[in-house]
Amino acid sequence: MIVYEAKAEATKEQLLKINELLRTALFVRNSCLRHWLDGHAKNGYDLNKYTKVLSDNPAFPWVSKLNSTARQAMAERAWAAIARFFDNCQKKIPGKKGFPKFRRFQTRLSVEYKQSGWTLSECRQFITFTDKFGVGTMKLMGTRDLNYYQISQIKRVRIVRRVDGIYIQFCVDHDRKEELEPTGKFLGIDLGLSSFYTDSDGNKVENPRYLRKSEKALKKAQRKLSRCAKGSKNRVKARNRLGIKHLKVTRQRKDWAVKLAQCVVKSADIVAYENLQVRNMMKNHHLAKSISDASWSIFTHWLEYFGKVYGRIVIAVPPHNTTINCSNCGHPVHKTLSTRTHQCPHCLYTDCRDKNAAINILNKGLELIKNTDGLSGIHASGEFAPCSKKVTSVSKSSRGKRKIQQ
Repeated sequence: MIVYEAKAEATKEQLLKINELLRTALFVRNSCLRHWLDGHAKNGYDLNKYTKVLSDNPAFPWVSKLNSTARQAMAERAWAAIARFFDNCQKKIPGKKGFPKFRRFQTRLSVEYKQSGWTLSECRQFITFTDKFGVGTMKLMGTRDLNYYQISQIKRVRIVRRVDGIYIQFCVDHDRKEELEPTGKFLGIDLGLSSFYTDSDGNKVENPRYLRKSEKALKKAQRKLSRCAKGSKNRVKARNRLGIKHLKVTRQRKDWAVKLAQCVVKSADIVAYENLQVRNMMKNHHLAKSISDASWSIFTHWLEYFGKVYGRIVIAVPPHNTTINCSNCGHPVHKTLSTRTHQCPHCLYTDCRDKNAAINILNKGLELIKNTDGLSGIHASGEFAPCSKKVTSVSKSSRGKRKIQQ
């Protein structure tokens, strides 16, 4: 599944109608959640049936104006939140389990259509929403060419409202696969704060720190917002200006992480990284802002995605003792956070602390692959026969099902 996004040109009247549409979708979602809390729904199918009851209820005439597939999609979102809560309880995740809550009308909202309620023009540059809200036709702006795909391949269409306008997302049923020549190179990655990551070859990538660089402008915009009277139009404008600045930081992080992850996956046949528990690390209030600004989770997510696309092995390694153990002899060498040099008293090996951890991560990754059945082309010493066998990418959820394609 590929998601394409394009910004839509909407008039003021269309914006008002889209706001009404989003309010209705949010009402359906919250009503389904209330239906479950009252004990009337046992599964997602019951919530789907309840959307029909809402549309037929004369007390809520605006619900029938929303497309039936959009109502079902909002019910599916409500049930997804409920199912996630039960899964967290069964897994006994420490802390809050994510009990589903009612959502309020806010700046960022979205509604999802399935394969009805919308039509695309022949040139694929205009989209028309055909439900009873009367949004009408909007022009799509962007560089994505939808003419490459059939209309039947577009399974979902989303209207997403952000602080800088309305966006249309297309979920296309397409399996993206690209072939690359084997490089015969293995890479271990140690994520950090002083440098974004250090690989097993000793190369370092500096941390961009987009939030820190924009902090001065964000504080200035926040002060202007706090001075505006609540309920005034100036406060709405100031809030939008602040939201645009935060949105820019978010987009900078994502764009940088995506491009870097693609370069890393293309440069090596096997990439091993440490599977950090970022949520637990965020509890350190001295480093929480820096950890959040580093965007490790986004980077590792795209590492796995590009591993599947390009047919590379991307494996997550437990981070236990990767910094402590010596990569040369294996003896533990305890270090404080301020100690940036690894000096082993047993074998007298000296190297950068982060490079030593990256080598340990790579060794752990190779050991995990070696112990997995069916990957005989990969050896513990790091030798790889790319001409005889090609190894497909592996995600964390299918780590026990790795196979070799001839």
